[in-house]
Amino acid sequence: MRAWLTPERPTEPEIVADPAERRAIKIELAIVFTVTLGLSGARSLLSLVDSLLQPVPLSQQAVALNVPQANADLIDLLKQLLSAAQLFAWGALGVYLLWRAGIRPRMVGLDRTGPGRDLLTGAGLAALIGIPGLGLYFLAYHLGANLAVLPSTLDDTWWRPIALIISAAANAWAEEVLVVGYLITRLRQLGLRENTSLLFSAVLRGSYHLYQGFGGFLGNLVMGLVFGRVWQRTNRLVPLVVAHTLLDVVAFVGYALLRGRISWLP
Repeated sequence: MRAWLTPERPTEPEIVADPAERRAIKIELAIVFTVTLGLSGARSLLSLVDSLLQPVPLSQQAVALNVPQANADLIDLLKQLLSAAQLFAWGALGVYLLWRAGIRPRMVGLDRTGPGRDLLTGAGLAALIGIPGLGLYFLAYHLGANLAVLPSTLDDTWWRPIALIISAAANAWAEEVLVVGYLITRLRQLGLRENTSLLFSAVLRGSYHLYQGFGGFLGNLVMGLVFGRVWQRTNRLVPLVVAHTLLDVVAFVGYALLRGRISWLP
């Protein structure tokens, strides 16, 4: 365990001192997160405000994550896959911009070294975050601080589990690459302290989950603090993608299979 937490950042990027380059990094960050998860955070905040303005409490409102996007079955499947493709492209954009800056994927922990270790670490992180996170969600929901989150309302089709698994992987890839590997690396180049960079990353992660309610924000803030610190200590991004994928697969597919069969599920 001690070795697992040993910092491994021999190729950590140097702080950028040139004013023009620093300005370019700031502009790049603004553009990337306006196009991707930062804009999602702003929309999520507005969704929460709109929910708070409703005449019924948050716990009597619901929000669905994976919803039908078309009436025709085949078109619905294709649109689900296109939504996932967009998320994969967001993550790829972060990797590409780092690569253009001379930061190779292996330098942020995206490589195939130690796949067994990465899988085990990812599974451990999923258990560490998933079980308390589920408890926090139900606590917030019953306290009236969270909406009822419906992970999937897709029809019972042959492709539903496939689409949900792909969606889970796409969400994990986009979020962990952009919010952890890309963002914290860029903030390091700007000279921000590790704890400050970690807090920025975690707050951003929580912000685009505000549409779920205050519990969604808090739970994802904590997840961001844990995942970000693990990456800062190990410099391995693959386990975070694995853990996030497992969490979403269990939530999306598990809910789809159990909905209507368990009384306490919304």
